Amino acid sequence: QVPLVESGGGLAQAGGSLRLSCAASERTFSAYVLAWFRQVPGKEREFVATINSSGDLTYYADSVKGRFTISRDNAKSMVYLQMNTLKPEDTAVYYCAARDGSYLLTAVSEWPYWGQGTQVTVSS
Repeated sequence: QVPLVESGGGLAQAGGSLRLSCAASERTFSAYVLAWFRQVPGKEREFVATINSSGDLTYYADSVKGRFTISRDNAKSMVYLQMNTLKPEDTAVYYCAARDGSYLLTAVSEWPYWGQGTQVTVSS
């Protein structure tokens, strides 16, 4: 198990910014690939962004590319999601996820470890 705890969600206006954080209580944190997903009630969880173990390779969903930035601090066992130019359609519960290995995968089924989620609401 890799305990993951998200924070930083809340209410923002369209065009505004929020920064999500995810803390991991895991001494081998630097070995994990990390990602952010989001889910709207009644819809499937969807991929947002992922980052490799060293932090030098990232991949984004088309819907957030150019607006969101994923980063990590292995010394602090933290992963972040900087969200800029927010849109009402970004409203969702955002989840942090972790997996072993080195591939940047986007399917929910490939990620065994999840946080509890943090709500992000963007008003128009």
